[in-house]
Amino acid sequence: MPDTEMTVTTDDGTPLAGTLTRPEGPGPHPAALLLHGSGPLDRDGNTRKLPLHLGGPLAAALAARGVATFRYDRRGAGATPGAWRAAGFTGNRADAAAALRALAAHPEVDPDAVGVVGHSEGALHAMSLAAHQQVRATVLLAGYARPGEEALRHQARSIVHGLPAPVRLLRRPLGAIGERLLTRVRRTRTDEARVAGLPVNARWMRENLAHDTRADLAAVRAPVLAVTGGKDLQVDPADLEVIRRLVPGGAEVHRLPDLTHVLRRDPGRHTLGSYRRLLREPVDPELLTLVTTWLGRQLSSEAQEMTPEAGTATA
Repeated sequence: MPDTEMTVTTDDGTPLAGTLTRPEGPGPHPAALLLHGSGPLDRDGNTRKLPLHLGGPLAAALAARGVATFRYDRRGAGATPGAWRAAGFTGNRADAAAALRALAAHPEVDPDAVGVVGHSEGALHAMSLAAHQQVRATVLLAGYARPGEEALRHQARSIVHGLPAPVRLLRRPLGAIGERLLTRVRRTRTDEARVAGLPVNARWMRENLAHDTRADLAAVRAPVLAVTGGKDLQVDPADLEVIRRLVPGGAEVHRLPDLTHVLRRDPGRHTLGSYRRLLREPVDPELLTLVTTWLGRQLSSEAQEMTPEAGTATA
């Protein structure tokens, strides 16, 4: 499983530092772009306080299926320069599109067999790439099908529901505080701002709140696999049915019992406080098997011969 450092130059000239992982044997290989969630995440989906450790295991599992991968450090993370709070949601999407073009152009990659795997915010960008770029297959891990503001409100309700009972009694005053913070964010005009005394990536938040993923889902031109955990606190698993309905030709959807937003299973009472404990465990092996088996099948030469048009999706 050879790993090679690879740098992608974005539209504004920023170099995205990343890793190209190739299967054993000669190319060109089918390949997938790996897109992580929000925040200053490195190529493996890690921050210092929340190390997801998704990129490496997923790249290794896909390489074993004969699929190359590229994953990169977000702006201001790892070896990529920049300030992550100044990077907007649409800017992140443009960076993902640049990375997809560079991956497809790599001499070790089959340009007709390139897919994308996105988790959380990465799933939202994967939807856009599948709708507007040449993508052979798309995997959405914990992606939602609604406007960003609705998704944020669902997330807030879900998190409050998991808090101790005395704190839940404060949900109305907490909700009022949240509304005031949202109003202040909407009024900002800069990339970064201070809200309630804290630095926030204001442009990212404004753009994310306004973004509606349903338009991209309705325009997807590739097979789709969508997976959300039954215990995801940040994304409503019920959106899987919306994804299935919106994607032309349907999508293959899976709601995995006990799977959480951090892609580990929690059989007990799950809260945000469980994340640190769960992240000491590996990524759920059943999820890895599901994703790599499906994607390997979609990107195979046999699948290309059977599906001459990219507009079909598995049901």
